[in-house]
Amino acid sequence: MKKEIKHLASKYYKEVVLMRRYLHENPELSFEEKNTAKFVSSILKKNKISHTKNWAGHGIVAQIKGRRASKKVIALRGDMDALPITEKNKVSYKSKNIGVMHACGHDVHTSSLLGTALILNDIKEQFGGTIKFIFQPGEEKLPGGASIMIKEGVLKNPKPALILGQHVHPPLEVGKIGICEGKYMASADEIYMTVKGKGGHGALPHDCIDPIAISGQLITGLQQIVSRFGNPNIPSVLTFGKIFSDGGATNIIPNAVNIHGTFRTMDEKWRKKAHNLIRKQAKGIAKSFGGDCIVDIKVGYPCLYNNEDLTEQIRGAAIEYIGAKNVVGLPQRMSSEDFAFYSQKIPACFYRLGTGNKKKGITSPVHTDTFDIDERALQLSTGMMAYLALKALDS
Repeated sequence: MKKEIKHLASKYYKEVVLMRRYLHENPELSFEEKNTAKFVSSILKKNKISHTKNWAGHGIVAQIKGRRASKKVIALRGDMDALPITEKNKVSYKSKNIGVMHACGHDVHTSSLLGTALILNDIKEQFGGTIKFIFQPGEEKLPGGASIMIKEGVLKNPKPALILGQHVHPPLEVGKIGICEGKYMASADEIYMTVKGKGGHGALPHDCIDPIAISGQLITGLQQIVSRFGNPNIPSVLTFGKIFSDGGATNIIPNAVNIHGTFRTMDEKWRKKAHNLIRKQAKGIAKSFGGDCIVDIKVGYPCLYNNEDLTEQIRGAAIEYIGAKNVVGLPQRMSSEDFAFYSQKIPACFYRLGTGNKKKGITSPVHTDTFDIDERALQLSTGMMAYLALKALDS
């Protein structure tokens, strides 16, 4: 079976490359993936793969049933949305949609999942069980397409016993995959604070309540929540990335300042406690200077948890497919992914696909305007996932 899958991955390689390039040229933002969904549907329809549309807006769910007797169901997921970035790469498949770019590799994920479906469709006589293919919209934007698809029943009728997902990883050389068991990626919540004061002349601060001075105290003071309230054994990051006032100048104190940031951690109980501390301390600090602070915390993606037993099984299967030297361990990451919603519901494994090539200068990280991949990764991405899927069905 491994030999046949590798043969089919090679057979469909050029087609998958063309799919990826088409998607890269025609990126669409989160929850706007209308034409992307049409393209995915056309490939599935052409290959007579049953699917349903309009999940969470433009999501698609396909199914392939093996001909042998088995009631087991598993799911494979690929996301479809792009980012609001203007591409700077000088390639023939450069984004045609100015200001929108597949800078996180979702074009790779979508084309790879299509390629995996083609492979498994060709060999459905040889396995038993059902494989769900989840083409998901809106990974890059709250509340996350995964959470909506789950509410709409994507993990029901039939219910998958497990789910697998893969993600591009530029630091990892092409031909390799990376795996981390247990808690792998952090939760992520967005913090929006408005510090209210009383504006006036910069030369008369005693007649004002300076929201900029208060904001300085807030930004510094709230870091103590992580360093003095958080358990040092629980990874946590509080970052403020944007601060702006509703006016102000060199000699004008504004009435209000807005501060935007994120809080990330690996523990759900501490996550909720930290939210309360942020609200309480922000208001308290502002009040102590005569001002006020409105705190709005938008709860985002939970911690992504790779089920230990499943991940160990996937690691073993990956070693069978590409050899032990090409399967590497990965550390925890404080970035986040809405695949985490699936991992909170059923056993899940989210692994990384090597897409980098230092010799060719393909090293730009995701979410940058020069991100690209070594397209040889597209042969491994399809064959590997097909092999892992069959191993999961047989377990």
